Amino acid sequence: MTNRIASPILQPVTLGGLQLKNRIVMAPMTRSRADDNGIQPDYAAEYYAQRAGAGLIVTEATNISAQARGYTRTPGIWNEDQITAWKRVTQAVHQREGKIFLQLWHTGRMSHPDMHDGGLPVAPSAIKPHGQIRVHEGMKDFVTPRALRTDEIPLIVEDYRRGAENAKAAGFDGVEIHSANNYLLEQFIRDSTNVRTDRYGGSLENRLRFPLEVVQAVIDVWGAERVGIRISPVTTTPGETPLDSDTMRTFGTYVAALSNLGLLYVHEIEGVTQQSREEVSDVSFAALRRAFRGAYIANNQYTLDLAEQTLAAGDADLFSIGRPFIANPDLVARLASGAPLAEAPKAYWYGGDSTGYSDWPTMS
Repeated sequence: MTNRIASPILQPVTLGGLQLKNRIVMAPMTRSRADDNGIQPDYAAEYYAQRAGAGLIVTEATNISAQARGYTRTPGIWNEDQITAWKRVTQAVHQREGKIFLQLWHTGRMSHPDMHDGGLPVAPSAIKPHGQIRVHEGMKDFVTPRALRTDEIPLIVEDYRRGAENAKAAGFDGVEIHSANNYLLEQFIRDSTNVRTDRYGGSLENRLRFPLEVVQAVIDVWGAERVGIRISPVTTTPGETPLDSDTMRTFGTYVAALSNLGLLYVHEIEGVTQQSREEVSDVSFAALRRAFRGAYIANNQYTLDLAEQTLAAGDADLFSIGRPFIANPDLVARLASGAPLAEAPKAYWYGGDSTGYSDWPTMS
């Protein structure tokens, strides 16, 4: 067992105006423990508090409206009952001197009529994803979504604004905008999923318009110094979503615009989620990092060794880790001590109760 407590990854660091315990970020992970009204259970507070050893926690993706929902038992942030449930979480994390951001989410076409009383999911364009999605009755085929009318898009911007306001009311330290994994914002960005001919489609400037309007609305609530964003330029899941035709130009332009808005950080999934860290297409992770003046959070299969190498090269500032946090609530302590990591069976990843969620033992 190797003692790694002196690792630079595990030392305190400043992120904007936030003092963090270390450079480890608990990545957002959907766990599907909320009820059908999007309200987190009481034991969610203990789940997050147990993991407050991370420098920063980013919550599981959280729906900004009823329309935003894609999957069963995912939490929301659009009403008072949801705010109250999240307050229990933030208070528990803060009691253990942790920092926690809420991730704001709209799934767009990655949804199903079962989640919308029979209505179609919405998207930039009526293009059907490939594959299936888990809803109340199990796995069902994706459907062709309904293309949003131009006059509906500003209403969704306001949903993001309200979600940001509600996150502040719930006591979060900031918010992360989910602009990754082929959900609504990324559906507008990629020309493979956006074939609109109005002011929100066609040119790159038009395809970036809606995501940047969302970012500005959230900044208006929090200030740019408490807003981060997650991107995934080359991830094709869910929906077997094709890449943009000019990925580096599209995301390089996007990241530069986000930098100009002064965002706290950009959180990038490097490579294909859970599959590969390889640079796909023409995308350079390092080039995107250089295009952004704020902090850069790197994600996808990072070990402590890889994080140390990447930090030494100046290619990232913080490192987000997901699934190892499921079965290792004290993950940072285990990394520091060199202790072995537990692994959570897939049966516990999504859905269920506190079993396999907030009952994992620590090293002691």
